[in-house]
Amino acid sequence: MSHEILTPQEMGEADRLAMQCGPFDGYGLMRNAGAAIVALVLERFADGRQFDVLCGPGNNGGDGYVVARLLAEAGAAVRIWAEGKPREGGDAALAAADCPVSALPLDGFSPAEGTVVIDALYGAGLSKPLSETAARVARAVAEQGVPVVAVDLPSGLSGQTGKPLGEAFSAKLTVTFARKKPGHLLEPGRSLCGEIRVVDIGIADAVIARIGTRAYENLPELWLQEFPVADVDTYKYRRGHVGVFAGGPTATGAARLAAMAAARSGSGAVTVLSPTRSLAVNGAHLTSIMLRKADTIDEVLDFLRARKPQTLVYGPGLGPEPDVGNFLLDLLGAIDGAPRSMVIDADGITSTALQADAFFAALHREGAPEVVLTPHEGEFHRMFKEISENPDLSKLDKARNAAVRANAVVVYKGPDTVIASPDGRAAINSNGTPLLATAGSGDVLGGICAGLLAQAMPAFEAACAAVWMHAAAASHFGPGLIAEDLPESLCPVLRDVLARRGL
Repeated sequence: MSHEILTPQEMGEADRLAMQCGPFDGYGLMRNAGAAIVALVLERFADGRQFDVLCGPGNNGGDGYVVARLLAEAGAAVRIWAEGKPREGGDAALAAADCPVSALPLDGFSPAEGTVVIDALYGAGLSKPLSETAARVARAVAEQGVPVVAVDLPSGLSGQTGKPLGEAFSAKLTVTFARKKPGHLLEPGRSLCGEIRVVDIGIADAVIARIGTRAYENLPELWLQEFPVADVDTYKYRRGHVGVFAGGPTATGAARLAAMAAARSGSGAVTVLSPTRSLAVNGAHLTSIMLRKADTIDEVLDFLRARKPQTLVYGPGLGPEPDVGNFLLDLLGAIDGAPRSMVIDADGITSTALQADAFFAALHREGAPEVVLTPHEGEFHRMFKEISENPDLSKLDKARNAAVRANAVVVYKGPDTVIASPDGRAAINSNGTPLLATAGSGDVLGGICAGLLAQAMPAFEAACAAVWMHAAAASHFGPGLIAEDLPESLCPVLRDVLARRGL
């Protein structure tokens, strides 16, 4: 599967195994990398008057020496600017020795109009800030606005976290090898990378499989085989029933957005569970969505016994008051195997944050439903404060730790949404769009996820699919999007997903 993500440490192990297995040694892999980079550089920047290759002392710099040699052989004007010398006897030293272009000291480099910078200083394994010289060069390149092609990852960026370690280059094109790293997908790394191209340098899929990574880019290939397809003889309740809790009279819209999204994503029946004081306003707005009074825990349990929903949505529009959290804890304590899943979002998270230990204990209890939590940054911090404030953890690490702590699938929302399962699997979403920065879009996401869960899609795959479809629907609609547009915009996305299944 080409959607695996490798940490810098895992990529190092993949290099080692690839050299061990052959047919390429380390220098052979380096030559393959350089050739792939040059092919893309000449394709994208054929009109470049000057190519300035910045080389570090390690293997990233070695790639740069190969790039400089191949560009010179192609007749391009090339200069090399080096920071440090490659270790004697290493692959980078072999590449430097084979390169006919003499290296100049990096501290003499100044970008000029018409040049293309090849950043081969430091790759994804960098763990400390750039030197003062390299940082100055990064600033000068940014100020001049010349295009940068980054080898593996823009120098100064952490391949583990996607965060700059100080000053960092910003690339128009990033060329990486075998698989993406977390830093390519986690912000601000994703933005600093520009266009990302993954190239084959001779590391076989079987080698990647031996690494045993459990992190992925969230693409349809990750969850497509689990995506629900209705049988020819199905009926509405067999397609799944979702119950959505609604709030007070002035905050009912959130539940209705979630309910409509659950229906659009394929659930055959959706019921809004409304307090008495909100029945009239909900009834005035609902047509295909059913409505039921639910003021007390007993009324909710009666609904569960009578209508047997597969999934509940709790949180949108309920308010952050302690009573909302208490009601959720009582409900979780009363559920014993049915419904089989819940999506807890928004106020459902905030209202229980002050009693997080009791909440987590309820989610670990035998017979508890499978839960998907969908916090944005603020809600994540309130619920998982210690994890959130740990500066050593990437967003990927934080989501994974939170999933284990809560015994739930965690959808840590943002421009680089991370989906993590308590079993260690995780995915970073890559089709996010700022169009989703609009009130109510998170309620729609919760509804999509619930609709897929109700159709018996496994929780991790359902959450991944919901996140991807949510963003795809927004991009399909385009500028002017508001949350009400999202459920209907799911229709072409669903057609595309089912077409990928061959249906």
